[in-house]
Amino acid sequence: MGDFFNQAILLKDILQLKREPVGVKFVRNINDLPSIKNYDKSRKMRYCQSLMLAGQGYKILLSSQNIACAAAGAAFGLMPLHPKLASGEGHFNTGVLGSAESAGIIMKEMPRLELGTYEFIAMGPLGEVEWVPDVIVIEAPPEALMWVGLAEIYNSGTRLQFTTSVVQASCVDATIVPFLTGKPNGSFGCTGCREASDLDPSEAILGFPGEHLETIITNLQLLQEKVIPKNRNKSICKRFLENK
Repeated sequence: MGDFFNQAILLKDILQLKREPVGVKFVRNINDLPSIKNYDKSRKMRYCQSLMLAGQGYKILLSSQNIACAAAGAAFGLMPLHPKLASGEGHFNTGVLGSAESAGIIMKEMPRLELGTYEFIAMGPLGEVEWVPDVIVIEAPPEALMWVGLAEIYNSGTRLQFTTSVVQASCVDATIVPFLTGKPNGSFGCTGCREASDLDPSEAILGFPGEHLETIITNLQLLQEKVIPKNRNKSICKRFLENK
């Protein structure tokens, strides 16, 4: 996989990230735990909040004991899906959806990990993780995420297809979907993560499989040489405005 420390530096430099890119790993049981001597595993928090802290440099270990969001806990298979969430009543009562029926459809179609498959979710700043990430999550302005998407298809030209229900953006859209599909997935965010974390109105979320990191880094470097600085300079726009 390469040197995560230097790869994280390259990501931050080329994409001009204000947050750390976050490495996420699904851990089956206590015997498979990575080194956790510096991980916060007692404080209760939502998954989106753990991403926020990991983007600030902290290392977090979530389990059924300290994940504070029932929807995310069920999505990761850490706990059963609560009946009120499954029926749609929970999201309808918050005003997010127009009916319990529509909310119920969203919850029925929500991608999830099988209950009990993993006991822990480890995450931390990419440059400091001691393990190979299953997924890498970036919270940043859309322009930065655009370059990651282009780097992903730089050699293949395969059209990217993102999926979202605008519910459970951090846990499902940006983490579980890339893990299950082996493909990047982007999200606008959701009411939950935008209220519970410091995700800015100008930022969105993208997750991609950890095994894609080297290819994305290589292609970002090529884009940096050929395209990115010129694009950010907006020379075409400037010429247009000069001649209006």
